[in-house]
Amino acid sequence: MQQIKPTVLILGATTFIGNVIYHELCQFMDTYGTYKDDDAELADNEAFFQLDIKKTSTSEILTMVNPSVIISCLEGDFDSQYQAHEAIAFYVASNPESRLLYLSSSKVFDAKFEFPSYENDLQAADSDFGKFKISEEKLFLKTIPNQVAILRLPMILGPYAPEIIHLKEAIKSQAIFEVYPNRIISVTTANKIAQQVHYLINKAKTGIYNLASEDVTHHEDLFREICEKAHGKFPVFKQVFTTNEDSYQAILPKENRLPKNYRITVQEVIEDCTLNEEIFTLKL
Repeated sequence: MQQIKPTVLILGATTFIGNVIYHELCQFMDTYGTYKDDDAELADNEAFFQLDIKKTSTSEILTMVNPSVIISCLEGDFDSQYQAHEAIAFYVASNPESRLLYLSSSKVFDAKFEFPSYENDLQAADSDFGKFKISEEKLFLKTIPNQVAILRLPMILGPYAPEIIHLKEAIKSQAIFEVYPNRIISVTTANKIAQQVHYLINKAKTGIYNLASEDVTHHEDLFREICEKAHGKFPVFKQVFTTNEDSYQAILPKENRLPKNYRITVQEVIEDCTLNEEIFTLKL
Protein backbone atom coordinates (compact mmCIF):
# COMPACT_ATOMS: atom_id res chain seq x y z
CA MET A 1 0.00 0.00 0.00
CA GLN A 2 1.52 3.31 -1.09
CA GLN A 3 2.00 5.83 1.69
CA ILE A 4 0.36 9.21 1.11
CA LYS A 5 2.91 12.02 1.10
CA PRO A 6 2.23 14.71 3.70
CA THR A 7 1.49 18.23 2.55
CA VAL A 8 3.98 20.51 4.26
CA LEU A 9 3.78 24.29 4.61
CA ILE A 10 6.95 26.07 5.76
CA LEU A 11 6.20 29.54 7.09
CA GLY A 12 9.35 31.56 6.54
CA ALA A 13 10.78 29.25 3.87
CA THR A 14 13.24 31.88 2.66
CA THR A 15 14.89 32.38 6.06
CA PHE A 16 18.27 30.73 6.47
CA ILE A 17 16.99 27.67 8.31
CA GLY A 18 13.62 27.60 6.49
CA ASN A 19 15.38 27.43 3.13
CA VAL A 20 17.55 24.49 4.20
CA ILE A 21 14.50 22.62 5.52
CA TYR A 22 12.59 23.33 2.29
CA HIS A 23 15.33 21.81 0.14
CA GLU A 24 15.52 18.76 2.42
CA LEU A 25 11.79 18.06 2.26
CA CYS A 26 10.70 19.11 -1.24
CA GLN A 27 12.15 15.98 -2.86
CA PHE A 28 10.02 13.70 -0.69
CA MET A 29 6.87 15.61 0.26
CA ASP A 30 4.40 18.07 -1.25
CA THR A 31 6.18 21.09 0.14
CA TYR A 32 5.06 24.72 0.06
CA GLY A 33 6.59 27.83 1.56
CA THR A 34 6.02 31.49 2.27
CA TYR A 35 8.23 34.50 1.61
CA LYS A 36 7.90 38.05 2.89
CA ASP A 37 9.30 40.57 0.41
CA ASP A 38 8.45 40.99 -3.28
CA ASP A 39 10.37 38.47 -5.36
CA ALA A 40 9.57 38.12 -9.06
CA GLU A 41 11.15 34.68 -9.24
CA LEU A 42 9.18 33.30 -6.31
CA ALA A 43 5.98 35.02 -7.48
CA ASP A 44 5.93 32.64 -10.46
CA ASN A 45 6.63 29.59 -8.31
CA GLU A 46 3.37 27.81 -7.51
CA ALA A 47 4.91 26.29 -4.38
CA PHE A 48 5.47 29.70 -2.76
CA PHE A 49 3.08 32.27 -1.33
CA GLN A 50 3.87 35.82 -0.30
CA LEU A 51 3.11 36.48 3.36
CA ASP A 52 3.76 39.62 5.35
CA ILE A 53 2.41 38.83 8.81
CA LYS A 54 2.17 42.56 9.63
CA LYS A 55 -0.35 43.05 6.81
CA THR A 56 -2.08 39.74 6.09
CA SER A 57 -3.39 36.72 7.94
CA THR A 58 -1.99 33.23 7.56
CA SER A 59 -5.54 31.82 7.42
CA GLU A 60 -5.98 32.32 3.66
CA ILE A 61 -2.78 30.43 2.85
CA LEU A 62 -3.67 27.66 5.29
CA THR A 63 -7.04 27.26 3.55
CA MET A 64 -5.45 27.15 0.08
CA VAL A 65 -2.69 24.67 0.96
CA ASN A 66 -4.58 22.64 3.57
CA PRO A 67 -1.31 21.33 5.05
CA SER A 68 -1.08 18.27 7.24
CA VAL A 69 2.27 19.54 8.59
CA ILE A 70 3.13 23.18 9.31
CA ILE A 71 6.70 24.22 10.09
CA SER A 72 7.03 27.70 11.56
CA CYS A 73 10.31 29.50 10.88
CA LEU A 74 8.67 32.91 11.10
CA GLU A 75 10.73 35.96 12.01
CA GLY A 76 9.94 39.60 12.63
CA ASP A 77 7.62 41.67 14.80
CA PHE A 78 6.68 39.78 17.98
CA ASP A 79 3.04 40.89 18.12
CA SER A 80 2.45 39.98 14.48
CA GLN A 81 4.15 36.61 14.95
CA TYR A 82 2.00 35.85 17.97
CA GLN A 83 -1.21 36.68 16.10
CA ALA A 84 -0.08 34.51 13.18
CA HIS A 85 0.63 31.65 15.54
CA GLU A 86 -2.77 32.01 17.19
CA ALA A 87 -4.34 31.50 13.75
CA ILE A 88 -2.08 28.50 13.13
CA ALA A 89 -3.00 26.97 16.50
CA PHE A 90 -6.69 27.40 15.64
CA TYR A 91 -6.16 25.70 12.26
CA VAL A 92 -4.28 22.78 13.81
CA ALA A 93 -6.85 22.36 16.59
CA SER A 94 -9.60 22.29 13.94
CA ASN A 95 -7.77 19.63 11.92
CA PRO A 96 -7.01 16.66 14.21
CA GLU A 97 -4.73 15.00 11.64
CA SER A 98 -2.50 18.07 11.28
CA ARG A 99 0.64 18.90 13.24
CA LEU A 100 2.85 21.90 13.90
CA LEU A 101 6.64 21.91 14.18
CA TYR A 102 7.60 25.16 15.88
CA LEU A 103 11.19 26.39 15.83
CA SER A 104 11.97 27.77 19.27
CA SER A 105 15.30 28.72 20.81
CA SER A 106 17.77 28.02 23.58
CA LYS A 107 17.09 31.65 24.57
CA VAL A 108 14.09 30.44 26.60
CA PHE A 109 16.76 29.59 29.21
CA ASP A 110 18.97 32.68 28.87
CA ALA A 111 18.43 33.65 32.53
CA LYS A 112 19.92 30.34 33.71
CA PHE A 113 23.70 29.95 33.92
CA GLU A 114 24.75 27.21 36.37
CA PHE A 115 23.89 24.12 34.32
CA PRO A 116 22.88 23.14 30.80
CA SER A 117 19.10 23.05 30.24
CA TYR A 118 17.03 20.04 29.26
CA GLU A 119 13.62 19.60 27.62
CA ASN A 120 11.47 19.63 30.75
CA ASP A 121 13.37 22.26 32.73
CA LEU A 122 11.46 25.37 33.74
CA GLN A 123 12.15 28.18 31.27
CA ALA A 124 13.63 31.45 32.52
CA ALA A 125 14.57 34.28 30.18
CA ASP A 126 16.04 37.76 30.58
CA SER A 127 15.98 38.78 26.91
CA ASP A 128 12.87 40.01 25.13
CA PHE A 129 13.44 37.33 22.48
CA GLY A 130 13.63 34.57 25.08
CA LYS A 131 10.49 35.79 26.86
CA PHE A 132 8.66 35.93 23.52
CA LYS A 133 9.65 32.36 22.66
CA ILE A 134 8.42 31.22 26.09
CA SER A 135 5.04 32.87 25.45
CA GLU A 136 4.70 31.06 22.13
CA GLU A 137 5.70 27.70 23.59
CA LYS A 138 3.01 28.19 26.25
CA LEU A 139 0.45 29.10 23.58
CA PHE A 140 1.00 25.84 21.71
CA LEU A 141 1.28 23.61 24.76
CA LYS A 142 -2.01 25.02 26.01
CA THR A 143 -4.00 24.91 22.75
CA ILE A 144 -2.56 21.97 20.75
CA PRO A 145 -0.43 19.96 23.22
CA ASN A 146 -0.79 16.67 21.33
CA GLN A 147 -0.25 18.16 17.88
CA VAL A 148 2.90 20.22 18.33
CA ALA A 149 6.62 19.51 18.31
CA ILE A 150 8.59 22.35 19.91
CA LEU A 151 12.10 22.32 18.46
CA ARG A 152 14.56 24.35 20.53
CA LEU A 153 17.65 25.37 18.60
CA PRO A 154 21.09 26.44 19.86
CA MET A 155 23.62 28.45 17.84
CA ILE A 156 23.32 27.26 14.23
CA LEU A 157 26.56 26.94 12.30
CA GLY A 158 27.70 25.33 9.05
CA PRO A 159 29.65 26.64 6.04
CA TYR A 160 26.97 29.14 4.96
CA ALA A 161 25.50 30.03 8.36
CA PRO A 162 25.38 33.79 9.07
CA GLU A 163 27.81 33.48 11.99
CA ILE A 164 30.39 31.66 9.85
CA ILE A 165 29.97 34.18 7.02
CA HIS A 166 30.56 36.91 9.62
CA LEU A 167 33.70 35.08 10.81
CA LYS A 168 34.97 34.71 7.23
CA GLU A 169 34.47 38.43 6.54
CA ALA A 170 36.24 39.32 9.80
CA ILE A 171 39.19 37.16 8.76
CA LYS A 172 39.28 38.72 5.30
CA SER A 173 39.27 42.32 6.57
CA GLN A 174 41.15 41.58 9.81
CA ALA A 175 38.20 42.98 11.74
CA ILE A 176 37.09 42.34 15.31
CA PHE A 177 35.18 39.14 16.02
CA GLU A 178 33.80 38.88 19.55
CA VAL A 179 34.27 35.66 21.53
CA TYR A 180 33.09 34.80 25.04
CA PRO A 181 35.73 32.83 26.96
CA ASN A 182 33.45 31.97 29.91
CA ARG A 183 30.35 31.08 27.89
CA ILE A 184 29.61 27.36 27.50
CA ILE A 185 27.33 26.57 24.57
CA SER A 186 25.88 23.75 22.52
CA VAL A 187 25.66 24.02 18.73
CA THR A 188 24.30 22.37 15.61
CA THR A 189 24.16 22.84 11.83
CA ALA A 190 21.32 23.77 9.51
CA ASN A 191 21.70 20.53 7.55
CA LYS A 192 21.39 18.42 10.69
CA ILE A 193 18.26 20.33 11.76
CA ALA A 194 16.71 19.67 8.34
CA GLN A 195 17.45 15.94 8.66
CA GLN A 196 15.97 15.90 12.17
CA VAL A 197 12.83 17.71 11.01
CA HIS A 198 12.45 15.18 8.19
CA TYR A 199 12.67 12.34 10.72
CA LEU A 200 10.19 13.94 13.12
CA ILE A 201 7.66 14.39 10.32
CA ASN A 202 8.05 10.81 9.09
CA LYS A 203 7.60 9.45 12.61
CA ALA A 204 4.74 11.85 13.47
CA LYS A 205 6.57 12.94 16.61
CA THR A 206 5.28 15.55 19.04
CA GLY A 207 6.69 16.95 22.27
CA ILE A 208 9.70 19.10 23.16
CA TYR A 209 13.05 18.49 21.47
CA ASN A 210 16.38 20.16 22.17
CA LEU A 211 17.97 19.82 18.72
CA ALA A 212 21.50 20.50 19.90
CA SER A 213 24.87 18.80 20.01
CA GLU A 214 25.33 15.93 22.45
CA ASP A 215 28.13 17.87 24.15
CA VAL A 216 29.17 21.45 24.90
CA THR A 217 32.15 23.75 24.33
CA HIS A 218 33.40 27.19 25.27
CA HIS A 219 32.40 29.85 22.76
CA GLU A 220 35.97 31.08 22.26
CA ASP A 221 37.42 27.57 21.93
CA LEU A 222 34.86 26.74 19.25
CA PHE A 223 35.75 29.63 16.96
CA ARG A 224 39.47 29.30 17.52
CA GLU A 225 39.34 25.64 16.52
CA ILE A 226 37.27 26.47 13.44
CA CYS A 227 39.92 29.00 12.44
CA GLU A 228 42.77 26.59 13.15
CA LYS A 229 41.20 24.00 10.85
CA ALA A 230 40.65 26.67 8.18
CA HIS A 231 44.35 27.00 7.30
CA GLY A 232 45.12 28.84 10.54
CA LYS A 233 43.54 32.11 9.44
CA PHE A 234 42.18 34.25 12.28
CA PRO A 235 40.24 37.50 12.71
CA VAL A 236 41.04 39.95 15.49
CA PHE A 237 39.47 38.10 18.38
CA LYS A 238 38.03 40.36 21.07
CA GLN A 239 37.39 38.58 24.35
CA VAL A 240 34.16 39.64 26.06
CA PHE A 241 33.63 38.71 29.70
CA THR A 242 30.05 38.94 30.94
CA THR A 243 30.80 36.96 34.11
CA ASN A 244 33.88 36.00 36.12
CA GLU A 245 32.91 32.33 36.16
CA ASP A 246 31.87 29.89 33.47
CA SER A 247 28.20 30.27 32.54
CA TYR A 248 26.07 27.80 30.63
CA GLN A 249 23.99 29.00 27.71
CA ALA A 250 23.51 25.48 26.44
CA ILE A 251 20.62 23.15 25.80
CA LEU A 252 21.12 19.40 25.64
CA PRO A 253 18.85 16.52 24.60
CA LYS A 254 17.90 14.14 27.41
CA GLU A 255 14.27 12.99 27.53
CA ASN A 256 13.70 13.12 23.76
CA ARG A 257 16.96 11.98 22.19
CA LEU A 258 16.81 11.09 18.53
CA PRO A 259 18.33 7.92 17.01
CA LYS A 260 22.12 7.92 16.81
CA ASN A 261 22.37 8.87 13.13
CA TYR A 262 20.28 12.00 13.80
CA ARG A 263 22.55 13.26 16.60
CA ILE A 264 25.55 15.57 16.27
CA THR A 265 28.63 16.47 18.29
CA VAL A 266 30.59 19.71 18.60
CA GLN A 267 33.46 18.15 16.66
CA GLU A 268 31.13 17.23 13.80
CA VAL A 269 29.86 20.81 13.73
CA ILE A 270 33.43 22.10 13.49
CA GLU A 271 34.19 19.67 10.67
CA ASP A 272 31.05 20.74 8.82
CA CYS A 273 32.03 24.41 9.15
CA THR A 274 35.45 23.78 7.61
CA LEU A 275 34.46 21.15 5.05
CA ASN A 276 34.18 23.73 2.29
CA GLU A 277 37.63 25.31 2.33
CA GLU A 278 36.56 27.91 -0.25
CA ILE A 279 34.49 29.72 2.36
CA PHE A 280 37.73 30.65 4.18
CA THR A 281 39.82 31.38 1.09
CA LEU A 282 41.09 34.94 1.23
CA LYS A 283 41.13 36.62 -2.17
CA LEU A 284 43.90 39.18 -2.41
